[in-house]
Amino acid sequence: MNSLFAPWRLPYLKGTKPDHCIFCVGKPADDPGRYILYRGRLAFVIMNAYPYSNGHLMVAPYAHASDLDALPPPALGELMVATRLAIDVLRGVYAPQGFNVGINFGKAAGAGIEEHLHVHIVPRWIGDTNFMTTVADVRVIPEDLRHAYAQLRPEFLKRARAGRTRAGRPAAHRSRS
Repeated sequence: MNSLFAPWRLPYLKGTKPDHCIFCVGKPADDPGRYILYRGRLAFVIMNAYPYSNGHLMVAPYAHASDLDALPPPALGELMVATRLAIDVLRGVYAPQGFNVGINFGKAAGAGIEEHLHVHIVPRWIGDTNFMTTVADVRVIPEDLRHAYAQLRPEFLKRARAGRTRAGRPAAHRSRS
């Protein structure tokens, strides 16, 4: 029999929530430990510690807001630019065949952290739903988060330094890291 070992999921399974907002980020020096991949002026990209698939990322504004109405237009714009950048990086690193991209507003919609809006980006592949998800309500993530971070972070830095996003369009800003 094979064993699945995913110790980082234990706090999630126990329902343990941190006593602080995970999207209210600290100093750039803390980025590797928090799995922050990219920092813009008004938004950032972070890995999901409890991913649905390899490369599950989230994009959030720095502003602690629960709804899009609470964000000024520049923050909304940067949220979308950072989302596009994240998709571009994921295409280059994982070559997914599609993406689920979305925002959950409120508990009824599935928001795990209702008080700080964030965009989920979930890479998808044909056939990526298997018996483990269907029968056992378990997802198999074959890649360690640290390994994924080590692959993704240089790609974000490279694009930020070049000041370019997908299709050669200039980025709206440069990374703070």
